[in-house]
Amino acid sequence: MEEDGFILVPREGGECCWGYISSTNANEDDVSVEYLSEISDFIEGLTASLWPLNKFIHENPELAFQEHKAHEALTSFMRSWEDNWQVTPSAYGLETAWMAVYDSRRPGPSISFNAEMDALPNLGHACGHNLIATASVAAALATAEIVKRHDLAGRVVLFGTPGEEGWGGGKIRLLERGAYQGVDISLISHPGILHNSALVRTTAFARLEVEYFGRAAHAAKNPWMGVNALDALVISYNAVSALRQQTMPDDVIGMAITNGGGEATNIIHAYAACVCVIRARSAHRLKDLQEKVSACFRAGAEATGARVKITVTQGYRDHVPNRVLAASYAKYWHQLPDVPDPPMPPPSCGEEQPFTRIMSSTDQGNISYVMPSVNASFAIPPGPLAGQPHSPDFEIASGTEKAFLRALRVGKALAGTAVDVLTKPGLLDEIKRQWRRDMDAIKERGDLGAGLL
Repeated sequence: MEEDGFILVPREGGECCWGYISSTNANEDDVSVEYLSEISDFIEGLTASLWPLNKFIHENPELAFQEHKAHEALTSFMRSWEDNWQVTPSAYGLETAWMAVYDSRRPGPSISFNAEMDALPNLGHACGHNLIATASVAAALATAEIVKRHDLAGRVVLFGTPGEEGWGGGKIRLLERGAYQGVDISLISHPGILHNSALVRTTAFARLEVEYFGRAAHAAKNPWMGVNALDALVISYNAVSALRQQTMPDDVIGMAITNGGGEATNIIHAYAACVCVIRARSAHRLKDLQEKVSACFRAGAEATGARVKITVTQGYRDHVPNRVLAASYAKYWHQLPDVPDPPMPPPSCGEEQPFTRIMSSTDQGNISYVMPSVNASFAIPPGPLAGQPHSPDFEIASGTEKAFLRALRVGKALAGTAVDVLTKPGLLDEIKRQWRRDMDAIKERGDLGAGLL
């Protein structure tokens, strides 16, 4: 079974991952329901303490890597839970990163949750990171509680991951510094208004800063002495516009002129600059698109005689969801009462469930290239204008109590997924086998590109 190059790994005998997660053994199913009941009751008991925390983060938006208030609030909250939680502020040399670890002190799976904290410039929490933090904190605490009550083996790790917005990549920096060493799986969620899905594919992106260097001259007296950097930029801008006719449907090219050479009209401009952000459905396609766009910028320089400097900041990889983990999440999402719209199709053995493609990017994508990952999308009740993320309307919606309660539901499903991994023999092996097959398929298509991170 195959879709988009990613392969669903069947168990021996042909049983798919859904058959593995939702066992035909009635006793195992009863145990799963029992765990979910305990998880749900425990998280319901957190409502009174998590709502003020969620509200505080939403009402105190902080930009990437400046999440000092959120860092203090979240680490203080986690410190209030004794029970073997080890809380590390400013983790791995990042001032606003943090981690909290619950260790059973018995060898077993290591489950991680990521809590995002940063907001958007001039828009506050219009991406709902307060809800992401709430869902992950609730899930981590509930998972640790089940480990404690049932004497399970394993470890729960909750990361406070700064700087997801923009291209800073807090999770990438944590990866590079070894934070995720020894972690088996990574779980996170993201709010919106359109989807409830655990099979979320996001785009890969890169940022190109382009500068043109020419030679100034008087536009009336001796223009032939000049080299027009602004002309080079305009030619390249038009070349990119022409290129769009032959790009793929999932390709996105955005440009902004950041320096047009100044306000003077009687000179040949010696300097001009722009920023270009490109997105594509995969890291491999992004590499191809980057080459084509860069050729447009070089063409502007070639046509005018200006010198071009292209500074590339590699952004985030596309997120590759793990289908086995996603099946577990979907199972618990449907077992919880009052399943909200829009519906999340349950995984099935006979037919591949398609990915939910979202034309945005996240540094969780880089995590998914290192370990099995789920980045579950969940729909919150929309604002008056039904604005999607990164809109003022969504900022309002993400601060409501209804959105908070939806995040708690997500936390329950994430915790159920984690408990499945901790309690079902062989499931972690199945998850990792699926991940390896996905990565092999990517390599065969050349999607991995240069460098894992």
